[in-house]
Amino acid sequence: NFTSGIGKVRRRVGRAKMALARSLTSLQQQLQQVLHVQNSCVTRMFSTTDPAAAIYRMTRLRVVDNSTLGEESVKRGKPPRVIHVYKKNGIGKVGDKVLVAIMGQKKKALIVGHKMQGPRMTPKFDSNNIILLEDTGNPTGTRIKVPVPSLLRAKAADQAKVLAIASRFI
Repeated sequence: NFTSGIGKVRRRVGRAKMALARSLTSLQQQLQQVLHVQNSCVTRMFSTTDPAAAIYRMTRLRVVDNSTLGEESVKRGKPPRVIHVYKKNGIGKVGDKVLVAIMGQKKKALIVGHKMQGPRMTPKFDSNNIILLEDTGNPTGTRIKVPVPSLLRAKAADQAKVLAIASRFI
């Protein structure tokens, strides 16, 4: 009787282990679903797409000058998006002009930094940075908040005023 009692206990322990394992996997699945919903809610607050490394149509950008339009878009959490890149191949790099949609308006902008790996000895930024321009080509803001690549100095004929309001170069 003693050995059969031990067998019954072992079977009960085995069943309890299996039930515990099933409930643990169920809890893990529920936790993954909760985390997935929580992560999707967090991303939806800003945008559902990741920032692009290259700058082409519909790329989200970051305004780095102190223009009122740029600061308002940051406050509202609605970053500007590229409508058109003024280049033949459609991919914007540092020093290229783009047309952006910002706060329901169309504005021209100058790219002053991008995430894409560039030629040797050119900086790579954490975000795609732009400066808003007026129709005449002058910058809208009076100050640039981030360092500007010295690569823009080579294109100084077009962006002389941008270079004048830049405080730091890298």
